Amino acid sequence: MHQLNEFAAGLAGAVWGKPAVFPLMVAALLVTGLVMTATLRFIQLRKLKHSLDVIRGRYDDPSHDGDLSHFQALTTALSATVGIGNIAGVATALHYGGPGALFWMWVTAIFGMALKYAECTLAIRYREILPDGSAAGGPMYYIEKGLGRSWKPLAVAFAVCAVISSFGSGNSIQAFTVADQIRADLGVPTWLSGLVSASLVAAVILGGIKRIGSVTSRLVPYMAVIYVAGGLLVLVLNIPALPGVLADIFTSAFKPAAQLGGFAGGSFIFMLTWGVKRGLFSNESGQGSAPIAHAAAKTDEPVREGVVAMMGPLIDTLIICSITGLVILTTGVWHDKLADEVPVNAQSAITVMAPGATVETDGKVRSDALYSGWSQVRDGRPEGILLVRNHAVVDDARLLLDDGAGYSGPLEVVDGRLRTDGLPDLRLSGLMAQNGSPLTAWAFRKGLSRFGNWGHFIITLGVVLFGISTAISWSYYGDRAVVYLFGPRYVFFYKIVFVIMNFLGAVFSLEIVWNLGDSALGLMSLPNLIALIFLSRKVKTMSDDYFAREHRPLR
Repeated sequence: MHQLNEFAAGLAGAVWGKPAVFPLMVAALLVTGLVMTATLRFIQLRKLKHSLDVIRGRYDDPSHDGDLSHFQALTTALSATVGIGNIAGVATALHYGGPGALFWMWVTAIFGMALKYAECTLAIRYREILPDGSAAGGPMYYIEKGLGRSWKPLAVAFAVCAVISSFGSGNSIQAFTVADQIRADLGVPTWLSGLVSASLVAAVILGGIKRIGSVTSRLVPYMAVIYVAGGLLVLVLNIPALPGVLADIFTSAFKPAAQLGGFAGGSFIFMLTWGVKRGLFSNESGQGSAPIAHAAAKTDEPVREGVVAMMGPLIDTLIICSITGLVILTTGVWHDKLADEVPVNAQSAITVMAPGATVETDGKVRSDALYSGWSQVRDGRPEGILLVRNHAVVDDARLLLDDGAGYSGPLEVVDGRLRTDGLPDLRLSGLMAQNGSPLTAWAFRKGLSRFGNWGHFIITLGVVLFGISTAISWSYYGDRAVVYLFGPRYVFFYKIVFVIMNFLGAVFSLEIVWNLGDSALGLMSLPNLIALIFLSRKVKTMSDDYFAREHRPLR
């Protein structure tokens, strides 16, 4: 587990860059979004009304090629975006980067609307209708057909990364967050949650895109309404804190917050990277995943689906992520510590430091600060060491036995890791910084505490429904990439591996799952962003032609 964690961290660092260096992926996303916004003359603002008319079904024609209505295509894409990124991703961005990270998520969303419009317009323009009548489209098709066959290696690179990313950011991260939240709230072992999650995903994805579209078009709106309503209620109850929080967001967007009780801080580039990275994870703009779902829409007008798709980042990031971020910030939990208990195992990612050592501003513990040796534990209290979890020292740390009594005896530490061989099952208790969905759950519980101790169950319900629906939709993205690479006959084998990865994601640690997911996310985005730059004039030509014609609603 430790070696896998080191590999995942190294891969994520290679893709996204080091905190002291302006990361290539951040620059590529921001520059491509700016180019597309300028080329299309802020289409994300000019054509919002037309987008709403199309989503309402006023232009739907059942005779058109495709598998899904405009609304179903949007909800299928949203089910892969409105989810864990909104709950756990925003919390992680604030945990690492502080309030300023939310500002850069907003910037990513605004540019992302133009990117999403361009991607999905191209997806319809260059999609293929397969012999069975189903549609297949996405960046691999518009790279090869739009740029020419000499660009096929780039299309293949995207498809390979899409398959990998479907196992990571679209699947194992979802399973991990579901299992982690259920463990934190209900004490259910992560392997059991993973088994249930994998079984539910398997039951749906074997039904194909039409079943996926049917399920997500029902689940996503209800999930979003419940989550948004709970978040807005928290904000209303904490409205006196809102002006100060908004000021902090804009102030710290260019001057990162200092390290506080939990881990928060680092350089400007570090904060910017986390804001953009989590913004991308949340709305998937520029990543090239959503065009695969929108390519299945029933329409003969590529631009019409493009204006539908650009609503995704607005709904996902500018509305839902903002609510999450503001709830976490107004309740103050982002820099506090919570009394918590976690099992002492590799999944809990507990690090041991020598007394006097500190956590670095990028959340890591330097190798020379890692403790090696023996510690004597008396009534659960280890002597001569500091225990670190979620990038902050655990205050009032105790090691407990199953019956709640404090453990007493020797404890071996090797390179900052607790050796548990030959020891009874132990749990770490103390005041801990929170990260991911448990941080958001804490914010909801605290924000709604005047009505009782139940607010966190909104997050538990949302995590379960969001996580499973996101995995379901991402299975289709990987499915279409496999069809492009190898043909339809290999889809069944892909789905089997997908289900297995869903289970494995539930039992790995947070750092491993998120680092692998971030790496795949970046690797998948780069080929797509290159293609969008070269096809930007084509998108503009199609847009000008479409809006120059008169379009009368069909209903």
